[in-house]
Amino acid sequence: MPVKLERPAAPAADSAAQGDDRGAGQRRRTRSALLASAARLVAGGSTPSVAEVADATDVSRRTAYRYFPTQEQMLAEASLEALRPQVEAALAAALSDRGAALDDVGQAQARLEAAVKVMHRLTLEHEPLLRTMIRLTAGRTSGPPPERGSRRVDWITSAVSPVKARLGAQRFERLISALTSCVGMDSLFLLRDARGLSARSAERVMQWTARALLAASVAEAGDTDA
Repeated sequence: MPVKLERPAAPAADSAAQGDDRGAGQRRRTRSALLASAARLVAGGSTPSVAEVADATDVSRRTAYRYFPTQEQMLAEASLEALRPQVEAALAAALSDRGAALDDVGQAQARLEAAVKVMHRLTLEHEPLLRTMIRLTAGRTSGPPPERGSRRVDWITSAVSPVKARLGAQRFERLISALTSCVGMDSLFLLRDARGLSARSAERVMQWTARALLAASVAEAGDTDA
C-alpha cells in the first residue's frame, strides 16, 4: 500500500512572520489608496471627509477611520503625499550630469545628499503642517500604527539603493534605520527646538551624520569582505 508523504509544516515562527509581512503590506496598500483618493478629491477642489474618501476608495468607513481618525489628519497626510514627486525628481537630478562617472558609493552619496537637502527644504516650507501631523499621530493607541515617516523611509531607501548589493540585506536595512532616525522632520525639529540651531546649521549636521553613517556602513562591509 503506497505511503502518503506529507510536507512538513512551516515553523510556527516563520509562518507568523510571513503573516505579519503580508498584513503590513496590505495595511500600506490600503493607506496609500486612501491617501490617493483624498489627494485626488482635494485636487478637484473639494475638502473631503473621511467617509467621502472611504466611499471613493471602495473601503468601509470603519476601516478608513481606523487609519485616519480625523479629517484634519487625513488631509494633512494627503497634502504631504503630494510632495513625493518633488523628492523623486531631486534624486533623479542628483545623477543626471555625473552618474556615469560615479561608482555605487559615489552614486549613493550624491543621491543621499540630494534627499537630505530636498527633505530639509520641504520640511521648512511645510513646517506648520508637519508639526500638526506629529501632534495628531503622537500617542495613538488604537488602529494601525501611524506611519508618518513612511515617505522618509521610501526616499532614503531609494537614495542609498546603489550600495544595497555591496552592504548585503542586513547592513542595508540597518543603514536605513540609522538614517531614518537622524534625517527628516523629527531630526530638524529636535535640532532647532532642543539645540537651538538655525535651519542652515541643522541641515549641515544632518548632512554630516548621513555621510558618516553611509561611510561607516561601507567601511564595515569592506572589512568583513577582506
